[in-house]
Amino acid sequence: MTIRVGTRGSALALAQAGAVADALAAQAGTDVELVPLVSEGDVRTESLSLLGGRGVFAGTLRTALAEGRCDLVVHSLKDLPTAPAEGLTLVAVPAREDARDVVCTRGGAGLADLPAGARIGTGSPRRIAQVRAARPDLEVVDLRGNVDTRLGQVESGRLDAVILAAAGLGRLGRTAAISETLPLEEWPTAPGQGALALEVRTGDAVGTELAAAARALADLDAESAIAAEREVLRGLGAGCTAPVAASTSIRSGVLTLWAAVYRPDGSESLRGSVESRIDAGESPVDAGRRLVEQLLAAGAASLAPLGAGA
Repeated sequence: MTIRVGTRGSALALAQAGAVADALAAQAGTDVELVPLVSEGDVRTESLSLLGGRGVFAGTLRTALAEGRCDLVVHSLKDLPTAPAEGLTLVAVPAREDARDVVCTRGGAGLADLPAGARIGTGSPRRIAQVRAARPDLEVVDLRGNVDTRLGQVESGRLDAVILAAAGLGRLGRTAAISETLPLEEWPTAPGQGALALEVRTGDAVGTELAAAARALADLDAESAIAAEREVLRGLGAGCTAPVAASTSIRSGVLTLWAAVYRPDGSESLRGSVESRIDAGESPVDAGRRLVEQLLAAGAASLAPLGAGA
């Protein structure tokens, strides 16, 4: 038997899926091959804020899986809609990489050290709002493209800085490009950032060699953190590209979840946090629900376009 692993075709996606494929092969004792796919989000060039939270990066992979063209797909969890796909099951979340954002500049300057008027690139509405809140004197440039394309904009001088995910640079061996790593407590990131999702057809999710091999890669802390963060996204109905951030830490059995909702221009934000004793059986999903209630009661819906679904 050969396990066919569906993935987007970018260098980062192939690196991520390749690591999963190697681990699956070791667990299952069988051959694993990658099936590169081109998603809607890879083809379209509009701003992410215009594309919206419609699963433009995940939809093609899910279709290929449902149609039997692959046996398992590897998603970047931050791109995965919170609504389940009929006939498909998220079977495992492997150990999470660094969830933080990083700043990349030519000279090694951090965000606070960039001169007024410097051009900083990002395509994320959440990051755009955060930059505008922290440095309203900077020019934010909407940016699409893979990691090398974005870093190339800085290297060529077209941009002074870009904001990227630490996990992506780590997986590509490009950590030397990092000038500053932004702390999660001050700069929370996209729900699921740094994590991968392994999805299979529901009929293969229990009692199969594929399911057993995939579950062997699961990390329970990562799955608890992801459940809490994605419940914030789902509960707010924010969509994958809304200016909403949610991050977690787990220490001594206590999950701390914090989130922020931003006005798109960065002029205002709301923050909240909750704790959950997951070592005592408390639900991380319930933690997410409690935080959603807290944020909505504080007026989050007046800041950002919420309720559109994720």
